[in-house]
Amino acid sequence: RMPSCLLKLTRVVLSHKPWALFFLIFVFISFAYIKLYLGIWEDSENILPTYGLSAEISCAHYVPSPLNIAGEPSPSAENVFFVETSEQTTPSYLFLCSVESAARTHPASRVVVLMRGLAKENASLPKNWAFSLLRCFPNVEIQPLDLTELFSGTPLERWYLWPLRHWEPHFLAVLSDACRIVLMWKFGGIYLDTDFIVLKNLQNLTNALGIQDHDVLNGAFLSFKPKHKFMELCMQGFVEDYNGWVWGHQGPELLTRVFKKWCSIQTIESMSCQGVSALAPEVVYPIPWQEWKKLFEAVSASEFHKLLKNTYAVHIWNKLSHGTKLEIPSQALLAQLYSQFCPATYAKMKQD
Repeated sequence: RMPSCLLKLTRVVLSHKPWALFFLIFVFISFAYIKLYLGIWEDSENILPTYGLSAEISCAHYVPSPLNIAGEPSPSAENVFFVETSEQTTPSYLFLCSVESAARTHPASRVVVLMRGLAKENASLPKNWAFSLLRCFPNVEIQPLDLTELFSGTPLERWYLWPLRHWEPHFLAVLSDACRIVLMWKFGGIYLDTDFIVLKNLQNLTNALGIQDHDVLNGAFLSFKPKHKFMELCMQGFVEDYNGWVWGHQGPELLTRVFKKWCSIQTIESMSCQGVSALAPEVVYPIPWQEWKKLFEAVSASEFHKLLKNTYAVHIWNKLSHGTKLEIPSQALLAQLYSQFCPATYAKMKQD
C-alpha cells in the first residue's frame, strides 16, 4: 500500500506548482532527521547493563542488618525525589545505587521514585530483582509519574499539553528539568538526578542548589521549601524564555539566569542571598564534568577520604560516563563509592 500511496501523493503534488514539491521534500527530510536524532539521543541516554532478572532477592542477604532502616518515616522529614521521565522500567545499577544511598542516608524521609513507565492503573511493579531490592528499604516508595497531574495548576501546564512538544530533540531532558522545578514548588524537599551517589544526609541543605563549575548552577540537586518564590520564578522563566532546541537552556542555564537576577549579580560564586544558597562545587559536584574520567581511576584510601571530606553527594555525570567499563571490585573511585554507600547494589554487581 505504501508505494501506491506515495505514488498518488507525488502525482497530486506534481499537478500543482513546483514549490509544493519542494515543501513536501522539506517536510519529509525534516521529519526523518528529527526521528533519527531522537532515536540516537534516546539510545545513548538509556544504555543499561545486562543483569539477571530473578523476581525476588533476600533482603537479609543484600541489605546487612546494621544498615537496615527501622521505624516509620517522620512526617516532618522532607521527601527525597527521583524522577525517571523515559519509559524505562528496568533501573540501571547506578539508578539503584542512587536510590539505595539516599534511603540509607535519609532513614526518616520518604524516598519517592517517580517513573513515567509505570501505568497509573497498574498497582503491581515489574517482577525483577531491582524492584525487589528497593522493597528492602521501607522508606522507598515507587510511584507512577502522572505528568498531566504534576503540571496541573502551574505555568508549565500549557507548555506540556502542546501536542508537538515531544518532537523536540531534547524533550526527555527538558521534561526532566520541568519535573524537578514543579516538584520543588509543589511539594518541596530534595530532588536528585538518578546518577548521584549520596554520602551524607542532605536535610540541612535547605533552599539550596549547587555550582557545577565557574558561573554555572546545576539542577541535578535541588533542596527547597514548598511554594518557594525562587522556584516560582524558575517556572515562570521556563515558559517565558523557552527554547527546547538548545541543550541546557531549560536546565542549568535557566537556574543560572534566575539566580543572577535573584541576587542582582553578574558572576556566581559560593554564596547565599535572600535565603537561597549556591553551594560550592565540592558539596555535590566534587568531580567536574570535564574530569569525569577520574571516577574510573584508582585512588588510595587517604585520597578517597580527602577528596570527599566536604562532600554530601557525588554526581556521576552519566550522560558522559555511561559507556565506560568499571571493574568490580577495584580501587576505582566509583567502585569504592558503590562499595561503601550502596552495598546491596554493589553485592549484586559483583554477583553479576
